[in-house]
Amino acid sequence: MAFDLKRAEYKPEHAVKLNFYLSVQKDQVRLPYEKPSIYIVLCREKKNVIVEDALQGIDKPMGMATYKPHDEMPEKYRNILPAAE
Repeated sequence: MAFDLKRAEYKPEHAVKLNFYLSVQKDQVRLPYEKPSIYIVLCREKKNVIVEDALQGIDKPMGMATYKPHDEMPEKYRNILPAAE
């Protein structure tokens, strides 16, 4: 499993890059007994319709989600996760 943290809004070209990374990982890194990798992109913002259109036709396991910056998180989570620095 891999994560890609984007500091900006999701763009359709992120799906193309993910597809490339997963193909390379499958063809050159993954061992025969290993299960397929999952790649997740965390973006500052996303529009679901753009994500859905960008992923249409791609058969590899990918996910897109949004996140909140450290200073916008509820207090109880701030001490669990590391700050951006």
